[in-house]
Amino acid sequence: MITAGDFRNGMTFEYDGSVCQVVEFQHVKPGKGAAFVRTKFKNVITGAVVEKSFNPTEKFEKAMVERKDMEYLYQDGDLYYFMDPETYEQAPLSADQLGDALKFVKENMQVKFCSFKGKVFSVEPPTFVELAVMHTEPGVKGNTATNVTKPATLETGATVTVPMFINDGDMIRVDTRTGEYMERV
Repeated sequence: MITAGDFRNGMTFEYDGSVCQVVEFQHVKPGKGAAFVRTKFKNVITGAVVEKSFNPTEKFEKAMVERKDMEYLYQDGDLYYFMDPETYEQAPLSADQLGDALKFVKENMQVKFCSFKGKVFSVEPPTFVELAVMHTEPGVKGNTATNVTKPATLETGATVTVPMFINDGDMIRVDTRTGEYMERV
């Protein structure tokens, strides 16, 4: 059991029969009255975000979320296939279950399955990935002295903003949490 006073960003707990993850929290102690915890949390299955205030002593059941390494194999229509590297079992997931989690993932990359009581609710890509730039406009001479950026389409089909010196065929590192360009590799 955990109390609302123990909340931290990313912590998972059970609330009203569903699994929730703390997105944002703030301990508030007004000059008059009792302290409370203002919380913004997300239902990990449906994705709905809720803002609610709790008494700091309110108790919740801690949700045990399992994370398992899987390898992305291929896409077949609306299904995406993953393989457990230990047992070689394949698990298909639909595009609805994945959302945009795979926009920076290419075949044979390791990802993490997040599941609660055996039901997979999300797929986490690696934090940083190295991808090839498939198409970007060429840089214009004289535009390279300042922080000018341009859009670039990557080999997975995702679009990121890159500096002017990046060209077609360059390998770049991307932060999958924010979708930002990190560096040229």
